Amino acid sequence: MRTDITKINEKTPYQDLTEGLMVFAGGTAKLFKTGEWRNNTPVWDSEKCRQCLLCTPCCPDSSIPVMSGRRGNFDYDHCKGCGICANVCPFGAITMKEGMEP
Repeated sequence: MRTDITKINEKTPYQDLTEGLMVFAGGTAKLFKTGEWRNNTPVWDSEKCRQCLLCTPCCPDSSIPVMSGRRGNFDYDHCKGCGICANVCPFGAITMKEGMEP
């Protein structure tokens, strides 16, 4: 038996929960808005961006979407504000802002 993580905050009888210390499937944070933990927020300046995509593979949260070879704005639902993207951007297109809102 495995616990459905989408219902983890519902009042589930303890008998229906998965035993601890057991892994039944691969984990993912797609269902959790981990960006709510953020203290600093990256801000992307599309005018300065040269689409080099150096920021994308460096993001530990996969919060920089790429479509058709071009990066888009941040996925703030999952970005934790670590600032790695701002450090690797050679064009200064990403700056860090204090707080949750971009």
